[in-house]
Amino acid sequence: MGIEFNRIITLLRKERGITQKQAAQDLGISQAQLSHYEKGIRECGLAFVVQVADYYDVSCDYLLGRSAERSGQTITVEELPEGNSATGGSVYRGSVLPTMYKKLIENSLDILYDKLQESRDKQLVVGVSSYLMLAVYKMFRLLYEASPKNVSGMFRVGSARWDRSADAAMSMAEGDLAAALTGEDGTRDSLEPATLALSTDQLARDYPRHATSLFNLVKNAEEAMRGLKRAE
Repeated sequence: MGIEFNRIITLLRKERGITQKQAAQDLGISQAQLSHYEKGIRECGLAFVVQVADYYDVSCDYLLGRSAERSGQTITVEELPEGNSATGGSVYRGSVLPTMYKKLIENSLDILYDKLQESRDKQLVVGVSSYLMLAVYKMFRLLYEASPKNVSGMFRVGSARWDRSADAAMSMAEGDLAAALTGEDGTRDSLEPATLALSTDQLARDYPRHATSLFNLVKNAEEAMRGLKRAE
């Protein structure tokens, strides 16, 4: 069945606030059996997958990790909502792939910054923004320096040190962000957990147009991470 099934059924149960015992009773199996399914110790049959899908009101494709959408819908680039474009549009020459990824990232950033605004925490906004700006800087500079015709005078940090300096600054931004979230730096109490309480259900309700982009971004990012792990 794969690790997606056990991860997702555990996530859905916890988001519903249902105990393992209650879920097992509702599904007509023992708590020990459900525990084995959630831990990936045992695999279930397809009939149980359908039963769980009905119980949590999601699709079988979602349970199996084949779709980031609970409905199992496969989105196309045209179905993704438009973000604000600096170029006056989101249509690129050639492949639709840049358009799709741009929409996924823009729409996910809309959610991210909306949650940051709700936190009313300047340190969080600065920490997240610093990290993201450095990431964009790195990608842009890699593209810029790929052509020997581009003059180096655009940048103040030299070619020998910019990459490592950017990595160091990103690590610092991550550290500052972690300190801000936990209150470790002593400037204030740690952030209340309820401030950034999130669930897939809540995200879908609060951001009906953009949540699909975020869910697919998470799915794509974790597939990339798994690819790295398999390559080790």
